[in-house]
Amino acid sequence: MTSQNQSVFGHRVSVEQVEEGLTLSPKFDGEGLIPVVTTDAESGELLMHGYMNAEALSKTIETAEAHYWSRSRNVLWHKGATSGLVQRVVEMRIDDDQDAVWLRVKVSGSGASCHVGYRSCFYRSVSLGKSVESAVKNLVFEETEKTFDPKDVYGNIPNPTQL
Repeated sequence: MTSQNQSVFGHRVSVEQVEEGLTLSPKFDGEGLIPVVTTDAESGELLMHGYMNAEALSKTIETAEAHYWSRSRNVLWHKGATSGLVQRVVEMRIDDDQDAVWLRVKVSGSGASCHVGYRSCFYRSVSLGKSVESAVKNLVFEETEKTFDPKDVYGNIPNPTQL
C-alpha cells in the first residue's frame, strides 16, 4: 500500500498524552489503516464506514473533503471524485485512544454516500429477537428507493467495492 509517512502525526508517548493531550497521534493498524465512521452533519444519520491511511487522513485534514483508502481497489479514494457526491467535512473527531475517526459531513448533489445508490451504506437492518438462522435470511430494507442509478454515475465498470 502506498502511504504518506505516518511521522507527520504525533508520536504516541504515553496513555495520558494520547487520551488527554493536544497532539493528534492516530493509531493505525498493522495494515496502516484507521477505521472511519461518517455521519450526516445535519441529521446525524450514519452514512458509511471506511478506512483511512496516513495520506487519506492528511488529505482530509488539508482539504476538508473526505478521502479514504479503498481496501478492495488498494488506492487512495477522494469520495465523490467520480460520482460528484463529495463529502465536505464539517467536523472531524478522533476517539479517546485515537484508533478511530468520526467525520460529520455535508454531501453534495443528491446527498447519497453509497455506491449502490442509496443515501446511506446502512440501508438494511438485521432482525433482532429471532433465531440467527432466520435473521441471516431476512434482511429488511430500510431505504426502499435509491437516490441515484449507479449505472448512470459509474457506467459499466465493475462494482467499486469488489467482494
